[in-house]
Amino acid sequence: MLIPRRKSGPGPIRATATTRLRRVTQGTAALLLPLLSGCSLELMNPKGAIGEHEKSLILLALALMLMVVVPVIVLTLYFAWHYRETNEKATYAPKWSHSTAIEIVVWSIPCLIVTVLAVLIWRSTHDLDPYKPIAHDKPALNVEVVALNWKWLFIYPDQGVASVNQLVLPVDQPVAFKITAESIMNSFFIPQLGSQIYAMAGMQTQLHLISDTPGDYAGMSASYSGAGFSDMHFRALVKPQAEFEQWLASAKASPYKLDAQTFTALEQPSTGAPVRAYQLAMDDPFDAVLSKYGPMDAHGVQQIDHASVQFRQQKPNPSSPMPGMRGHDMSAMSGPATPATQEN
Repeated sequence: MLIPRRKSGPGPIRATATTRLRRVTQGTAALLLPLLSGCSLELMNPKGAIGEHEKSLILLALALMLMVVVPVIVLTLYFAWHYRETNEKATYAPKWSHSTAIEIVVWSIPCLIVTVLAVLIWRSTHDLDPYKPIAHDKPALNVEVVALNWKWLFIYPDQGVASVNQLVLPVDQPVAFKITAESIMNSFFIPQLGSQIYAMAGMQTQLHLISDTPGDYAGMSASYSGAGFSDMHFRALVKPQAEFEQWLASAKASPYKLDAQTFTALEQPSTGAPVRAYQLAMDDPFDAVLSKYGPMDAHGVQQIDHASVQFRQQKPNPSSPMPGMRGHDMSAMSGPATPATQEN
């Protein structure tokens, strides 16, 4: 059955509406483009094996999803145009309700894509496990990361140095990160090197990364952490081995020492903390932060002593030894847990 042609509106009116729509679209694009000038696709410009693997995974998953999205958009536009009211050549079938061929296509392709994605995600989840060490002929550099309010502290326990808001790494050497937070949860993320992972109080997470290109890469917190969140960023400087050794030597000669008093000062919430290197002059502060909330269970998760946390919140004592030092006796403290600590 053919659809009877209906008289359309005057040509000049349609042309005017089309012209206005085009002008509005062009004007909107011209206004929005300057807002995008500061954006960069760092995830699409990786500088290490982990980042390269993740980029490939993103592009492959995108391509698989576009296999559904693109045909749907194209066919929607085609059907809308082909079966328009004024097309007298289109077939009119008001009683049509089923097509086995269409049902097979509609269901088989998504099922196939979901199956491929499931296999891909299963394999990638294991290959990109952040806890999985990177196979390499060089030993991994150990770096401990503490998310403070609102600054990042990087500790090199084997080298006896530390730095604030600046991470210096050697090129082409695996780096084994141990990550925790002093209080508020954050997310440690260097987009061009790869995976992000959460930094949580009372817990220790791990991450393994490597960079194959020297450079200055942006690091950040990918999780909102309060008023000073905009300062939760840092520079990740990847240097050749000789320059990295020079930086270590300069950090060891730094006039600033990271002792208990300095660490207590760093724990205080502040914004705009300057980049600074320290000599490590105390037992590992990373362990001190972990011990702050209680002992660790067999699975590597801190058992939060809610009573001691509440006690510290109620009775601050700045003159006492640094809270959370390993061996701090909290067994005598008692009291109900607060809702905030229960979430931790």
